[in-house]
Amino acid sequence: MTSQNTVPAPHRQTPTWDVGDIVVRRIEEVELPPQTGPWLLPGATPDVVAGSPWLQPDFAGADRILRLASHTFALEADGLRILVDTGIGNGKNRANPAWNQLRTDYLARLEQAGFSPETIDIVVLTHLHTDHVGWNTRSHEGAWVPTFPNARYLATRTEWDYWAAADMDEARTQMFRDSVHPIDEHGLLDLVDVGADGLEIASGITLVPTPGHTPGQVAVRLSSRDSTALITADCIHHPVQLAEPDIHSHVDIDPAQAEATRRELLAALADTGTLLLGSHFPPPTAGLVRTHGTNYRLHPVPARLA
Repeated sequence: MTSQNTVPAPHRQTPTWDVGDIVVRRIEEVELPPQTGPWLLPGATPDVVAGSPWLQPDFAGADRILRLASHTFALEADGLRILVDTGIGNGKNRANPAWNQLRTDYLARLEQAGFSPETIDIVVLTHLHTDHVGWNTRSHEGAWVPTFPNARYLATRTEWDYWAAADMDEARTQMFRDSVHPIDEHGLLDLVDVGADGLEIASGITLVPTPGHTPGQVAVRLSSRDSTALITADCIHHPVQLAEPDIHSHVDIDPAQAEATRRELLAALADTGTLLLGSHFPPPTAGLVRTHGTNYRLHPVPARLA
C-alpha cells in the first residue's frame, strides 16, 4: 500500500447533517488508497461488487474496487462538543505504509468547522484500533501530548480490558504508547460500562454495543426530536456489507460475532428514517438503509455544506 501523505488543502466547506437539534459534521482526514479495499474486505471481489451496481460510482470505482476513507464526526449536542473517533494521526510510525508518518491537514479542517481542539468536551473512542485513535495525541517538544486537553476521552471497559490482556505485536504496542497511554497518563481517559441497552453520555447521544470487530466496540446513536442517526464505527466498514452482510473484515477479532452484530443492526435500521453515518464510507458518507431483495442497499443522503 502506498503512502497517503498529503499537503494542507485550502479552506473548504464541511459536510454537515442535522439530526433534530444535533449538528453532525464530517471532518475529513484522508481518502484511503485503492489497495485498502481488497486488503480490508477480501470477500468484496470485483465480481461481488458488480452484483450491486448501486455501489458505483460513489462507493466503488469503475474498476469495481471499493473506495474507503478516514474521517471523524464532530457533534454539537446539548451544549456539548463531541468528537467521535480521532482517525490515524500525523507523524506516527505505523506498519501500514498508508498510515505511516502522515502529514494531513486534519486539525485545520477541524478548526475550519469551528471545533478548535481546546473546545472539545468529549472524545468517543468507538474502539482502540490504530485508525480510530491517532489524533488522540500530537507531538509537542518531542513528546506525545493530548490533542484535546480539556476533553474526557471515553472508551469501554470491555475494550480496555481486552487489549490490556492481549499479547500485542510491536506495531500495536507502539500505537498504545503514542496514542492511548498518554491520555491515560494525563488523567483524561474514562472507562465506561455499556450495557445491552446502551449508555447515554449526553442528551440524545448513546453508545450502543456492537461487538465482533473488537470485543468492546460501540456505535453511536443520535436522537433529537423525531430524528435519529447511527455512526457505525467498524461494525460496517463499507456499503458493500449491506448488500453482502457476510463479507468480513480482515481485522475482525470475532468474524462470526461481527456478522451477527451487522445483521441485527441492519434489520433494525431497514426501511426506517434513521440516518446511517459510515465511519469509513467515502462521500456521500450517509444514507438510509433500504430493503433490497434478501438484503439491503444504501440510499444516499447528501450533506449540506456549512
